[in-house]
Amino acid sequence: MSEAAKAVVRRDTEEVQGGGDYELYDELFADDFVDHTPQPGRTPDKAGALELYKVLRAAFPDFHAVIHWQAAEGNLVTTYKTYHGTHEGELFGIAPTGKAIRLETVDAMRVVDGRITEHWGVANLFSLMEQLGGRPGGR
Repeated sequence: MSEAAKAVVRRDTEEVQGGGDYELYDELFADDFVDHTPQPGRTPDKAGALELYKVLRAAFPDFHAVIHWQAAEGNLVTTYKTYHGTHEGELFGIAPTGKAIRLETVDAMRVVDGRITEHWGVANLFSLMEQLGGRPGGR
């Protein structure tokens, strides 16, 4: 089960987040998906997560991740990865800068019957804002 769960999460990272395959998103995420750590302004459900994916791809059209490692215990997969992209669209009120960014994250996703049902995550958004020349809190 652990290897199959890791493969589902890897497909989300590579094909949905990195490739923009939103039809696959619908297949990989359960309808009752819950995001326990939604980003500010996003709902903690399937629609909210998809909205975030689309916002990131609009801001960084070449958005993709390098997965450094994955670990799984049963159906819970933890992934450490670094996202890369070029800031070509507005993000969090910051106009496009053309800068290349790196964003480190750690995610835990529960996979049940081949679909992602839950998510917990930590992203270094402070570093991202610094890279784009913004300051957290809009000051």
